Amino acid sequence: MACRTRVVHTLIALLALLLAAPTATAAAGPPHAPQRDAAACGALATGASAAAEAAIAAACAEVAAGTWYTWGGGHGAQPGATYGQIDPTDPDSAHDPERLGFDCSGLVRHAYARAAGSDILNGTASTQYYTHRAANRFTAAQGLAPLLPGDLLAWGRSDDLHHIAIYLGAGKMVEAKESGTRLMVSDVRLGGDYYGAVRVNTGKVTGHIHRTWGSGVWTKQAPSLGAGRVYAFPGPTTIRVQCQKHAELVEAEGYSNDVWAYLPDYQAWMTNIYIQGPAWLDGVPDCDTVPPKP
Repeated sequence: MACRTRVVHTLIALLALLLAAPTATAAAGPPHAPQRDAAACGALATGASAAAEAAIAAACAEVAAGTWYTWGGGHGAQPGATYGQIDPTDPDSAHDPERLGFDCSGLVRHAYARAAGSDILNGTASTQYYTHRAANRFTAAQGLAPLLPGDLLAWGRSDDLHHIAIYLGAGKMVEAKESGTRLMVSDVRLGGDYYGAVRVNTGKVTGHIHRTWGSGVWTKQAPSLGAGRVYAFPGPTTIRVQCQKHAELVEAEGYSNDVWAYLPDYQAWMTNIYIQGPAWLDGVPDCDTVPPKP
């Protein structure tokens, strides 16, 4: 309701301007908010990689162009703006099928595809946050202090991340926020359900690449069902596995297996039951031979 209220007040103000202004001014149309955002859009701190700066530049170019948020936008066969669709939970999305643009993850996909030269972050906010291309991860409790421009900020629950944006530095981010708005520069919203951030590695991925299956599968602090929870994969996720070991027997989904895999990108363990492939993963060393890195 707050967003729609702001729209009403804006329309009233614009009507007053149009009635009071000469014809030439009226023809100019509404204030150019996208251009004002564009002036503040860019890497606002040092330390970012060249690829991160390129991703920011690609996102900021869309802000400068006044590109619309559109639900489902940016998820075509290739990265780039697409027409959106109606979100049945949001009346403000009624015009999204007419608007060429991006939703939050569509913008992130486009920006990093331009930066990397390939489609490395195709998917939803959850898919992007849980990318196997993570160079580093940061919790909500760490705040903004360790972040660099180009890091991805995520909101939601571990097993259901619903929004993602690109950090610019200085407490600012570029985002495709919601239906009825254009892409914008915003203050980072650390309250509410801010979940954390991830730094993207656009270079070569090394290690043993595998994929999980199932939904809501939790990783653990130790190879045991009773260990503390770390992250929950919302759906099938590409992962890097450093090593595996025999530990607590797990029975789930009609399978029994005592092998657990160590995932270095999360500093966490998961039962091999939920990793596609044989019970003991081919080519992955035993953790007794290759101990997990701290």
